[in-house]
Amino acid sequence: MTDPTPSEQKAATTSLGELVGEVTRDMSTLMRQELALAKAEVKESATKSAKGAGLLGGAGYAAGMVVLFLSIALWEALALLIGHAWSAVVVAVIWAVVAGILFAIGRSRLKTVEGMPQTAATLQEIPEAFARNEENR
Repeated sequence: MTDPTPSEQKAATTSLGELVGEVTRDMSTLMRQELALAKAEVKESATKSAKGAGLLGGAGYAAGMVVLFLSIALWEALALLIGHAWSAVVVAVIWAVVAGILFAIGRSRLKTVEGMPQTAATLQEIPEAFARNEENR
């Protein structure tokens, strides 16, 4: 007969209440760690989302400026049919470029938001922790 392993010796000398208490403490620690991880991931995702949304908001404002200046330019051009209205067109084109750049940057930032990949991965590992392993057989 082989000598008992350290885990078998511990199981033989530890009461059921102590073992249940140890499992409860381990589960509590695991849940606290998962919650902390989830909070950290949500905060990171929210920060990235807020930055991207802010840039998209800037693009929306710039697009509004394009409409405003193009409208003023068209109004001046139609009203006067002379060249001084083209200055408003130049301003509108500048705003169109700004809107395009802000939109592209904002969209690319939003595409980098990953959600909570580590939390999802570690939550999938929890059922495996309860499965019997070689040491517990």
